[in-house]
Amino acid sequence: MGLHVTDILPTPYFANALRIGDQAPDFVARSTEGMIGLSDFRGRWLVFFSHPGDFTPACTSEFIALADAAEQFDKLDCSLLGHSIDSLFSHLAWIRVLHDDLGVTVPFPIVEDPTLEIARTYGMVSAEMNNAATVRAAYFIDPEGVIRAITWYPLSVGRSVSEMLRIVAALKETYGGDAIAPAGWQPGEPLLENPCFTRGDVLKCERSSEWFFRERDKRTP
Repeated sequence: MGLHVTDILPTPYFANALRIGDQAPDFVARSTEGMIGLSDFRGRWLVFFSHPGDFTPACTSEFIALADAAEQFDKLDCSLLGHSIDSLFSHLAWIRVLHDDLGVTVPFPIVEDPTLEIARTYGMVSAEMNNAATVRAAYFIDPEGVIRAITWYPLSVGRSVSEMLRIVAALKETYGGDAIAPAGWQPGEPLLENPCFTRGDVLKCERSSEWFFRERDKRTP
């Protein structure tokens, strides 16, 4: 008998897992900026990122980097929202330490999730798990509340804030669906055209590869 995927991961994990293109589940929770809901960010891009616990090395380094880059996200019309299963009091104590000892002011809100309700709703943990080790995701949400990209990191590796900025910029540039960002794309660099889908268009191309791989004319709006 063959091994089924369900033999490895329990069904509830799949039931709650979110995918690109899904509507981001709304919630209201206490945060370091008062009561806040995900729908409060509609009309702007949002990076909703989670971490497994306050006062942890990798997460502390991420919060320092994200605080430093907050203005760059704002220039992209993108807000930041942090999440942890720790309590609001833990969040407040942590950002006080960051401020006093490291000279870092965290300018974005962090929501609490002590019951893991948000984590379970977003599929960060399965319905049966109480371990927060897998709560290490970032959801890139468009102004309409739709998830456009998701990244996951292990406990031992800190996130790349420059890559998070690149993802937001690339998502904004390709939001209309009429262009594609190539590997390693950076703002200001050429995008790729969508491939042709009819025989006539394919045969009209001058080069054999042009129908599926060509840079977008910079004059194209």
